[in-house]
Amino acid sequence: IVDWVLIELRDPANTALILHSRAGLLQRDGDVVDVDGLSALRFVGVAPGPYRVAVRHRNHLGVVTAANIVLGPVTATVDLTLSGTAVEGVAARKSLSGSFPVEALWAGDVNADERVSYTNQDNDRDPVLVRVGGVVPTTVINGYWGEDVNLDGKVKYTGDLNDRDPILLNIGGTVPTSVKMGSLP
Repeated sequence: IVDWVLIELRDPANTALILHSRAGLLQRDGDVVDVDGLSALRFVGVAPGPYRVAVRHRNHLGVVTAANIVLGPVTATVDLTLSGTAVEGVAARKSLSGSFPVEALWAGDVNADERVSYTNQDNDRDPVLVRVGGVVPTTVINGYWGEDVNLDGKVKYTGDLNDRDPILLNIGGTVPTSVKMGSLP
């Protein structure tokens, strides 16, 4: 278990309407399990039927499925790491290449405003600097913080594996005033 996410069941006709939500535990491989750390995530007391499924994370942009997921007596599986699993919005997930190419949530929404921005008012870069103290940018703060964009247990503003660079890369990397908007309604 590396973190937690919020899973929401949304109205298929109005995806802005959240009908049910609950926390799930995020495993290192991207699976989400129930709070016991092993079982499939369950929504107890939820009526069987179609829902849109949304996933939110503390410092990533959330996504919602573009197709209905039918919940009932058989376990429904939603694999958002697959490019074939359609989600609402344009480029709503980030494609990660490598040995195990997957789709992932966009990292860097440090201030939880449904956008990733590197400059301008209410950007996501400045809170990283503030967390490390704001005076000595080479300071490293250990712990579970929203400013830990790369989820390594440390908040770093400069140096290798810092938390500022992923924000810049996720908005495009060349125009620091660009903004990556979230896709959740």
